[in-house]
Amino acid sequence: MVLETRSPEQTFQIGKILGEKAKSGQVYTLNGDLGVGKTLFTKGFAVGLGIEEPVSSPTFTIVQVYDDGRLPFYHFDVYRIGDVEEMDEVGYEDYILGEGVSLIEWADLIEEILPEKRTEITIEKDLEQGFEYRRITIEEI
Repeated sequence: MVLETRSPEQTFQIGKILGEKAKSGQVYTLNGDLGVGKTLFTKGFAVGLGIEEPVSSPTFTIVQVYDDGRLPFYHFDVYRIGDVEEMDEVGYEDYILGEGVSLIEWADLIEEILPEKRTEITIEKDLEQGFEYRRITIEEI
């Protein structure tokens, strides 16, 4: 499925809709260049899960856990990871095999340890379409 947005609010809304539909044990991967709206999308996703606390990108902690929604939410940002073995140190498998929902930003950096079954989300800009334009591709793997 390919969706197009023309404002940050629309990108947030798509994240929210996916969060509302998320089920226990699901893993979402999120890829896109810097500044395409991955964190904004993730904030919407969290709201869709019923999370009320502020959500930010866990760039320096790798994973941030939110327990106040209808499901636990495990938000990974692996942009600064040096080696996939670092994922073991944060308990990666415990999270993705747990009862919550995992969303992994920059997931292409840990491709070799991603679960076979996941939802891949890619956000892309196209400046010819306008500064706020985003193409969001959602694919079940």
